[in-house]
Amino acid sequence: MKRMRLSSTGLWITRLAIAAACLIPFYWLLNISLSAPSAIYKMPADYWPRPPVIQNFRAVFETGQFPRNILNSFIVASLTTLLTLALASPAAYALARLKVRRKELIMAVFLGIAIFPAIGMIGPLYVAMARLSLIGRYPALVLPYTLMSLPLAVWILTHYFSTLPKSLEDAALVDGCTPAQAFLRVILPVSAPGLFTSAALIFIFAWNEFLFALIMTSTPESRTVPVALALFAGLHELPWGTIAAATIVSIAPVLLLVALFQRVAPPGSASTLHGAMKWAS
Repeated sequence: MKRMRLSSTGLWITRLAIAAACLIPFYWLLNISLSAPSAIYKMPADYWPRPPVIQNFRAVFETGQFPRNILNSFIVASLTTLLTLALASPAAYALARLKVRRKELIMAVFLGIAIFPAIGMIGPLYVAMARLSLIGRYPALVLPYTLMSLPLAVWILTHYFSTLPKSLEDAALVDGCTPAQAFLRVILPVSAPGLFTSAALIFIFAWNEFLFALIMTSTPESRTVPVALALFAGLHELPWGTIAAATIVSIAPVLLLVALFQRVAPPGSASTLHGAMKWAS
C-alpha cells in the first residue's frame, strides 16, 4: 500500500512538472504583454510586471489592421470547418458502411495525403488561385485548408461511424426513411462527439496555419492572425510588448472555443478528441 501511495505521488508530481513546463511560456508571454517597454529588457527580469500596464493591448487595437486580421482568421477557420465537415461526413459514412473495394488502400492514401508536406503543394495551388483571381480573398485560403483537412476528418469520422451499430439505420429504414434521411436524421445527431472532435481540430489548424496564409494574402487587410503576428515589426525595433499582447488576443478565441467545446459537446467528445490528437501527433 505504501509503495502504491509513493507511486501515485510520484505520478502527480510528474504531471504537475509537465503542466508547469507547458504553462511557463504562456505565463511569460502574459508578463511581457503587461510590462512597460522599458521593463521588458530589465536585468534581472521581473517575474511580474511592476506595475502592470495595458498600453500594449491598447496599441493592438488602436494601430494597424489586427482586429481585421482576427476577423479574417475567424471567417476562414469557420468556413473551412463547415466545408470540410460537409464533405468528409458523407465520404466517411460511405467508407464505414458500404462494401468498398480496397478500403484499406483508400485509407492509406488518405493517411499519406494527411502527412504530405504542405510546402510541396503551395506552388501548384498558388498558380491555380492566381489564375482564378482569388489571391487575397477568402477562397484562396478556405479551399487549400479544406483539401488539407479532409484526409484527417475522413479518417476520424470513418473510424467513428464504424463504431455505431448498424441497427440504427435499419430502424430508420423500417420507419420509412430513405438512406439519405437516415444519415441526416439519425446518424449525424448520434455522431456529435466525432463531429465535434473533427470540427475542433480543423478550426485550430485553420486558425494557426502560416505558410499558405503568408503566400495567399496580398494586402495587410487580407492577412490572418499568424501572418500579422510575424509581420508585427517596428521601423527600428521589435515591439515585444505589443507582439505579446497581440499573441494573447489571438489565443483567446481558441481558448474560448475549447471551453465551449467542453461545455456543449456531448458525452464522449473529450475522449474522442484526446484519441484523435494522440493519433495526429
